[in-house]
Amino acid sequence: MIRIFDTTLRDGEQSPGATLNLTEKIEIARQLDVLGVDVIEAGFPITSQGDFDAVYRISRELERPIVAGLSRCVPRDIDRAGEALQGANRPRIHVFCATSKIHREHKLRKAFDEIVKLARESVSRARQFVDDVEFSPEDGSRTELDYLVEITAAAIEAGATTINIPDTVGYAVPEQYGHIFAYVREKLPQIDRDGIYLSSHCHNDLGLAVANSIAAVQNGARQVECTINGIGERAGNASLEEIVMTLRTRADFYQPYDTGVVSREIFKTSRMVSNLTGLSVQRNKAIIGENAFAHEAGIHQDGIMKKRETYEIMDPREIGVPESKLVLGKHSGRHALAKRVSDLGYTVDDATLQQVYDRFKALADKKKDVYDEDVEAIVDQLLDQDRQLWELVKFNVTAGTNETAVALVELRDSTGQTGKQAAYGDGPIDACYTAIQLITGVQVLLEDYQTRAVTGGKDAQGEVSVHISHGGHKVRGRGLSTDVIEAAVLAYLSAINRIKTDDMKTVQATTMDSDDGADSLSGQVVQP
Repeated sequence: MIRIFDTTLRDGEQSPGATLNLTEKIEIARQLDVLGVDVIEAGFPITSQGDFDAVYRISRELERPIVAGLSRCVPRDIDRAGEALQGANRPRIHVFCATSKIHREHKLRKAFDEIVKLARESVSRARQFVDDVEFSPEDGSRTELDYLVEITAAAIEAGATTINIPDTVGYAVPEQYGHIFAYVREKLPQIDRDGIYLSSHCHNDLGLAVANSIAAVQNGARQVECTINGIGERAGNASLEEIVMTLRTRADFYQPYDTGVVSREIFKTSRMVSNLTGLSVQRNKAIIGENAFAHEAGIHQDGIMKKRETYEIMDPREIGVPESKLVLGKHSGRHALAKRVSDLGYTVDDATLQQVYDRFKALADKKKDVYDEDVEAIVDQLLDQDRQLWELVKFNVTAGTNETAVALVELRDSTGQTGKQAAYGDGPIDACYTAIQLITGVQVLLEDYQTRAVTGGKDAQGEVSVHISHGGHKVRGRGLSTDVIEAAVLAYLSAINRIKTDDMKTVQATTMDSDDGADSLSGQVVQP
């Protein structure tokens, strides 16, 4: 089993803008415990009272995971970490010291022999407080291999139980990073003999943090340091969820490597960390991004509906996502739309479905995502097809401050003839309605007008609902469009078409009944 060392509360919090208070750290730590991580690095006690308190509180509350406090190879740092971990259930002090040539010469300005001595003394000092000490040669991936072996041996001799070889600046590539672990193990057989844990800690500056971590595992690392959502310094750390699900999804290749993480808690943990840190997860982030289990392309949607595994290598429920999403957009196909129409409770024939699809594609070109309310409106309009005596060809409106609104509306009737009228109004919608009455010859009273956004965002669909009366007959009309004036026109036309259809059906019923010799129904409106 591979240990998962989570440093969300330490390295992750070092992301610009990701500061957490004590209450938030404790809440995340509790969730990390539920998630099943093996080690929680709760803070860097010397840096602030807040970090000290976090290590102090978390290490006492949580019983199962190891809780670590970070420390430089500086006596007061180590002592402060030791104080924070007093009385802890499973404490660890994690000490680090830079070892690469560039760090030795430009940051520490110390000879390598001095750094080895410093590492040995620091590990020994930490062992006075706890039995579990981790040592990290900072910038280990850029440290000369023989120097890395030497300082690792010194740390183990001084009592270190875990050796972490960090790719501090994300410079390594998988083959090289894996070789580092293989080389250190080869030169120091006591690592395997004495059960010393080798650990990886990778940053994502070149986008290789997860790949490097996996390479380390393949070459002997038994602990991986990572963060939720991959947050951390600069481009972030290796992403916990990606490491865990890579090993689990490709168990055929990485057997026998696995972790004790409860994968169904991944999504919940990700959302918690995102909400509390304020660092949003990019939509296309692997495993937990909004698009990770969303499908818009028609070919993909068709495959998913036939067998999920055609385009999903993981079951979304395995990480705590309820289900995959078939996102309706301009790339979606007929099968995905047909399924959504059916899921919404409609039964339509193939001809009607084709019309729904045509209108859906036209709408999808106007707005990125098409929502259930959009689909419902399209189907509703088509199911009213028998009332479609007049349809909108186009309209144009001129209106402004201190100007009378003028509308030019063109309609087409069921015979294909078009009518065009211009009209004034108190506003653009009133002008359109007046022009429609002139074209259709139907004089109505507008009794109620309501508009609302049925979908969110800048590309929201506006729904207009109207109630009109004509000769004592009241009807409702509904229109939907990304243009609210067009929605208002469509709603008004829908209502007028209902009136015309009802009038026609009344005449037909009266004529038919007279021919039959049945009781006259003259004047009675027959509801469609």
